[in-house]
Amino acid sequence: MNEFEQMLNSVEDVKVKDVVKGEILTVDNDQATVSIVGTGVEGILTLREITNEKDADINSFVKVGDVLDLMVIKQIVGKESEGANVYLLSLKRLAARKAWTEIEGSEGDVVVVKVLKAVKGGLSVEYKGVRGFIPASLIDTYFVRDTKKFEGQEIEAKIIEINAAEQRFILNRRVVVEAENLEARKEVFAALNVGDILEGKVARTTQFGAFIDLGGVDGLVHITELTHGHIKKPSDVVSVGDVVNVKILSLDADSGRISLSLKATQPGPWDGIEEKLQKGDVVDGTVKRLTDFGAFVEIFPGVEGLVHVSQISWERVENPKDVLKPGQAVKVKVLDVKPEEERISLSIKALEEAPAHSERKSRDDGEKRERKPRSKRDNHHQNTAQFNEPAETITLADQFADLNWEDLLK
Repeated sequence: MNEFEQMLNSVEDVKVKDVVKGEILTVDNDQATVSIVGTGVEGILTLREITNEKDADINSFVKVGDVLDLMVIKQIVGKESEGANVYLLSLKRLAARKAWTEIEGSEGDVVVVKVLKAVKGGLSVEYKGVRGFIPASLIDTYFVRDTKKFEGQEIEAKIIEINAAEQRFILNRRVVVEAENLEARKEVFAALNVGDILEGKVARTTQFGAFIDLGGVDGLVHITELTHGHIKKPSDVVSVGDVVNVKILSLDADSGRISLSLKATQPGPWDGIEEKLQKGDVVDGTVKRLTDFGAFVEIFPGVEGLVHVSQISWERVENPKDVLKPGQAVKVKVLDVKPEEERISLSIKALEEAPAHSERKSRDDGEKRERKPRSKRDNHHQNTAQFNEPAETITLADQFADLNWEDLLK
């Protein structure tokens, strides 16, 4: 009777949040039956209260005969318990309580956490059984759009807030990355010089350029330095993960900025242009830009020539936009090539037959004929010729033809 009375009293001693010792009696599916030592009552330990891993096997954590420290989290009543005193027990929550106690006061420490899941606004992580949170703005030195790539990874982060009462555990990974980058930056900058050509990997792209990982520090290739031609967005030229060669344009160790160029490591479109193009050649081109004074036509990738408004048509053109449009394919004749100035003069009308009324005014290439001025000597000969023309000969007989010669003799 005394033993039975002690058992009854011991049942009353089991309360929610108590830490008890439990012996595993059975393991079935995803839960185990537990005898709470010294009480004569039983408890249930589910897989969910053992680990956060959904697909885990409960047999890899517990087996019959194991005696574990467990936390009482709920008393099961009603039909679930079939009238008996049964308690829901937890292994992971006890570990979390111990962890909260262990990490209390460790704000500022850098720890290794496991990323459980990408959630709205950041990352859900775990450290010593305690769930924490890393806000999206504190994941990296730049805004991370694809947070799912961190799931399952172990990363370093700095503890910035611990509040066990509110179950609040906030960490910051960005400061860790910044510190690492600072050390790497010092080493990298010490070995870099303007003009160096380095191999790097495309880390990410933005609207204004691409960031290249040079081995611990990122440099920026502005969109204008990606290629010799015109592009709409950096992703038209490079993708994340691409290995590229870049040239250092400028270094600023204080701000940690490195300006790079990809196109400077590649042959320019104007290199050897004099071998590809000669005066008088007829080539295909595409209208790229229109201005008030003419049209720029691309004849090779990255190589444009100017068709002056006067060379568009034999008819008078007030504005190039009236007869041409961007993207239009045209045939052009090369009038002049100046590689050193990267200038090419082109003509469209030179490939068209001149109208009849223009034949006297212009040659087949559209150039006006030049009239040579007369020399003074030519004018002198002309004037002399005018005065030296032989005049008509008049005799005395002609002058006195109407007179009577007999009257004169008298």
